[in-house]
Amino acid sequence: MEKVSFVIDDAVASIIRAPLVTPFRIATGQHDELENVFLRLCAGDGTCGYGEAAVATHITGETVADTLDSLQSAAHALRGRRISDPVAVCREFAPAFAGNHAGLAALEMAVLDLSARLQGIPFHRLFTPLAQNAPVFSFATDITVVIGTVEQARQTALDFAQRGFKTFKIKVGADESIDLQRVLAVREAAPGCEIVLDANMGFNATRMLAFLERLDAGGARPALLEQPVPKEDWEGLCTITKALEGSDILVCADESVGSVAAARRAIEMNAVSAINIKFMKSGILDGAEIARLAVESGKRLMLGAMMESSLAITASAHFAAGLGCIDFIDLDTTFFLSGEMGHSPYLDATGRFDLEAAGPGIGVEPEFP
Repeated sequence: MEKVSFVIDDAVASIIRAPLVTPFRIATGQHDELENVFLRLCAGDGTCGYGEAAVATHITGETVADTLDSLQSAAHALRGRRISDPVAVCREFAPAFAGNHAGLAALEMAVLDLSARLQGIPFHRLFTPLAQNAPVFSFATDITVVIGTVEQARQTALDFAQRGFKTFKIKVGADESIDLQRVLAVREAAPGCEIVLDANMGFNATRMLAFLERLDAGGARPALLEQPVPKEDWEGLCTITKALEGSDILVCADESVGSVAAARRAIEMNAVSAINIKFMKSGILDGAEIARLAVESGKRLMLGAMMESSLAITASAHFAAGLGCIDFIDLDTTFFLSGEMGHSPYLDATGRFDLEAAGPGIGVEPEFP
């Protein structure tokens, strides 16, 4: 990554909340509002970089309170600090965020955003030196169909298909009978769409494979199956991946891969055919390393998010653009937010990102309380 020397004149960590258009329900829990921790780092000339920690307690066990404490401590340590190597500084602080990868992601995001702004380059330029592919500046996100009724799934598919969305990520794992009807309703409401299933650990291998057979009998086949079994059930992942070998269904690890070490394990065991990278699971720098390992081993990549505002979502879009190796884009949470926190300058109403003309840094400046 490119480097620039600067002094952090001010650093502030704060909780920012935003309402959701509708509750975001998955097999393991539910979000009723966005409640994330934000970090603002400012240089002496008034230029600021921003980071966001999206805490998903029901998935990672992290808490907003602990994340705020960690980022406030980091903010205190960074005030007055000269930064000559942003990556080295991020690595230096990483041990303080052990068990709090969302907090680490916010720190890395803010430091790298400030560095990019001071260099006058878009955030995605920081990742092109790490890439094995040419940058890709335009791509579309899927849209999530949350756990709910069959009619709600049908209506979501109708609404977003009319807006131009082509890929629907359907949350399953709460009730298999209703889930089957929900998936078929989406396929019927949006003919020809690409379907991604996200079980959020809601099945075991036997039930998952049986569910796929029932779907197939109904004329629906997903392009990708995300985290079908509990995150420590590596045997279950291997069983499903082997059973689907030769089919056109990818098996993707999400909760199972939250670190570089876990990514190596998934690859060495051939437990999956794809890996979902999320800043809030691994941090940004380790996310780039996971991408490198996946590409080198022939695994496909998805880039996802927790319940993130336009700041972290746009940062992830830059990451995808700079690395140029992401096969599935799942950066849709801003469509569930009300107000300014849901607005990304590089994302249109049809779910398409375009970062070719992106300005310095991430390009999003949240309003701090």
